[in-house]
Amino acid sequence: MVHESAEADEFEYETPTIPARLAFRRFWPLTHGLRKWLLVVWLCTVLAALAETEAILLFGDLTDHALQKGSLAAFWSPAGTWLAIAVAGALVAYAGNSLATWVTERFVMRLREHVFDHVQRLPPHFFQRHRQGDLLSRLTGDVEAIETMVVSGLVGAASAAFSALFYAAAAFWLRWDLAAATFVLAPLFWLAARRFSGSIKDVSREGRVADGAITSVVEESLGNIVLTQAYDRRDAERRRLREEANAWFRASVRSTRLNEAYEQLVQVIETVCVLAVIGIGAWEISTGRMTLGRLLAFAAFLGYLYPPVRGLAQLGLTATAATAGAERLIEVLDVRPSVTDPRRPSDTGRPDGTIEVRGVSFHYPGVEKAALEELSFTVSPGELVIVTGPSGAGKSTVAKLLLRFYDPDAGDVLLDGTPLRDFPLARLREYVTLLPQETLVLHDTVRANIACGRPGASDQAIEEAAKAADAHDFVVRLPDGYDTRVDPHSARLSGGQLQRLAIARALLRDAPVLVLDEPTTGLDAMAARRVVKPLRRLMTGRTTIMITHDLNLAPDADRILVVDRGRIVETGRHDELLARGGAYSRLHRSQNNAVMDTGELRMPLWQEPQPPAPAHQYGQGQEAYAPSGTWARSGHEAYGNVPPYLPDGRPLFREEGAWPGV
Repeated sequence: MVHESAEADEFEYETPTIPARLAFRRFWPLTHGLRKWLLVVWLCTVLAALAETEAILLFGDLTDHALQKGSLAAFWSPAGTWLAIAVAGALVAYAGNSLATWVTERFVMRLREHVFDHVQRLPPHFFQRHRQGDLLSRLTGDVEAIETMVVSGLVGAASAAFSALFYAAAAFWLRWDLAAATFVLAPLFWLAARRFSGSIKDVSREGRVADGAITSVVEESLGNIVLTQAYDRRDAERRRLREEANAWFRASVRSTRLNEAYEQLVQVIETVCVLAVIGIGAWEISTGRMTLGRLLAFAAFLGYLYPPVRGLAQLGLTATAATAGAERLIEVLDVRPSVTDPRRPSDTGRPDGTIEVRGVSFHYPGVEKAALEELSFTVSPGELVIVTGPSGAGKSTVAKLLLRFYDPDAGDVLLDGTPLRDFPLARLREYVTLLPQETLVLHDTVRANIACGRPGASDQAIEEAAKAADAHDFVVRLPDGYDTRVDPHSARLSGGQLQRLAIARALLRDAPVLVLDEPTTGLDAMAARRVVKPLRRLMTGRTTIMITHDLNLAPDADRILVVDRGRIVETGRHDELLARGGAYSRLHRSQNNAVMDTGELRMPLWQEPQPPAPAHQYGQGQEAYAPSGTWARSGHEAYGNVPPYLPDGRPLFREEGAWPGV
């Protein structure tokens, strides 16, 4: 398929920069239905924190009454209580952690499906402007990063907050003045996290972009492995990978350094706090105002308190880093589909298949040059209309409008008199079947590849479609017949065989309108001839629009439309157009290796009107020549009368410079 939009300048989508709070609000609605389980997880977190708090208090009591006094009798009761609380806490923690994992993975699945469903509705030009590897990275790593912010972050924040609250309350209950003196240093954790958050977000964004680039390079290299080996591009591909890997390496090392610097700074702050408690506690014990058991219990609470406080600060850094992934996903989610279902869909039944293109003009997004201008034609049920023309003329754009990948800027495309925009997309694409130039193959069985034309079709219907497409004979010779697995790069099947599977799929779909986009491109002469017969069966009784450069089927067409620069420049039957000697005739001769001069091969089929050029004198005894019309004359038809100059005065055989209208 010729992508006319590729001729235009690249239109880049900008990655938005948003704070973590807005990113959280953007994805929080996807937790609908999971929030009750989040509450259960939080409840388990509260109970587990209470159990740990009680265990520490029992440790202090055990120290004062059993260890310090050396009384075995005073050991059994608190020891039994401690064991019971530990078992209960372990069960609650197990249930909470298991449920948290279930909620987390469910959210990841939901988010990934949400993004994937959105991406599937985006227009073709979006995928031409984004590398596939980068999109894969966004659907994997970036989705998981958002989960750490929205679900795991909430669970971790709740666990850390409740633990810190209970430990702080217990510490204040033991010695409020000592606890108050210790907590004076707590804000240092928040200051440290705030200091590092901006740098961590920047380096996280760089790392995610580099990771997507690495995936893209690997995907592109493996997808073009034949080219890589044939042109001995291993060193070039290795350099591409090394360049992207170096960017990822720098971002990864910098991220590790920042996180490690934060961790070590926090460790120093904790050490200062612990030493302060031990020093004050030793002085309290020496004055008799505190027992050893209470000091140990207080130190234990402090030891348990700082990790959740540090965790709360660390969660801030985690959320900041995850925001980089959220920004990359929001960039994709903010791209709007080019077409949507109508608010009030048409309630017509199965159409007969009359296609009318009425005054259609269309520009690709971000492109100034029109792909189609004032295009009009009608195709009736049972007709075969061939749309042909030079590359970049707008032929494939017609196919995209018929499938409603885009809506026209002006004019309408109608099916049985109803505008395509009034049909629900799913129903429209049941009525219009596309046989694309690049054969679509699923990584599945032959049976599944045919059945995707009509999900739920019986085995008998699948085999009948294969027989009609002349595919049954070679399918049954495969190792597992219809259950043989194939893939897009399978060496089991030739290009012609894959095309016949695609024809079987289209036959099974049985749509009233058929759009064929270069159905014989890439096939050798023998394979193309074997495809023609099943193609004719497929076209029987259907409204068929064939977009092609291959004019071997042109004699069978009811009408031929020659398109150039988005306009229809000729229309008629094969014999009529050949006799007319115009654009179609030149296309046909060029395909059949007729003798043509260089000017005819290189000139466009149709030229825009130009201001009159001055006549040029080409030598003694030769008449001056000036352009007279908008059609490029065939060079071999008037070879002796037309001098070797273009209408603007430049030499016809000059190799440098732009050619008129090109």
